[in-house]
Amino acid sequence: MKKISVVIPCYYSEKTIKNVVFRVIDTIEKDGRFDYEVICINDGSVDGTYAVLREMADSNVKIKVLDLARNFGQHSALMAGFNYVTGDYILCLDDDGQNPPEEMFKLIDKLIDEDYDLVSAKYDSKKEKRSIIRKLGSKISFAMSKHMIGMPDDIELNSYYVMKRFVVDEIIKYDNPYPFVHGLVLRVTKKMANVMITHNEREVGTSGYTLKSLFSLWLNGFTAFSEKPLRMAAIFGFVVSFLGFLSGIIVIIMKLLGVINAVGYASIVVIILIFSGIIMMFLGLIGEYVGRIYICLNRSPQFVIRQEKNTEGK
Repeated sequence: MKKISVVIPCYYSEKTIKNVVFRVIDTIEKDGRFDYEVICINDGSVDGTYAVLREMADSNVKIKVLDLARNFGQHSALMAGFNYVTGDYILCLDDDGQNPPEEMFKLIDKLIDEDYDLVSAKYDSKKEKRSIIRKLGSKISFAMSKHMIGMPDDIELNSYYVMKRFVVDEIIKYDNPYPFVHGLVLRVTKKMANVMITHNEREVGTSGYTLKSLFSLWLNGFTAFSEKPLRMAAIFGFVVSFLGFLSGIIVIIMKLLGVINAVGYASIVVIILIFSGIIMMFLGLIGEYVGRIYICLNRSPQFVIRQEKNTEGK
């Protein structure tokens, strides 16, 4: 019998995670075709999340629990879970109940029947109250995935997806401290598809993603998996230099011809401020690359597991 490994990163979800896990198990058992395991990763929550996870693990040995030493972020938590999977198919979903477990076999059956390597949910509308900044951040993240790391134009990668075991086996070879799971997947395969899935209302609370965490994830994506920002900086610098050189020649010619007179300093100051800001921005981008290289060389951990439960068989 084939096996499904369900990986759920958990962050302040003591009021929702039990219901999500029970719905996952109930859906798989009703289908009857697959064995299963559920791997829940407590990503540094200091509420009662870990206690709830341990309680579930005590009652069902197929529920594995990992307790991270601090908050490493959703993608690091996923990487921790991936290191403990034993199934043939790996399903990932959120801990807040917005990804309906009852629809998981829409993803799984398409993966198996049409021989895709990954199938992700796609939502016609997201039932979540989000600020304009959050919506903008999400759009930037999708645009970055498409243009910086080569996600196919017709594919949308969300947090609810299933993939084959060999994809995970390749992903976990990446051990640097800045994982971006979507980028890692795209390094392995682009044989993927979408399935329309219902997006439920959040059962409790609000999203754990802030503008800061979205920006951090965005940086992870293009500094770890693409050199295009540096290439864009070089092209932009060349274009600006060429325009500046051309403008200088035009000004000299016009001055010699007596077409222009001496001008004030305001426009010069504005131009200097604009281009100084652009230079500093690109220097900061280069510094971001260099800083991350330094941290990787110092072997900063991708995740640290404080405690674990029911993982002895791994």
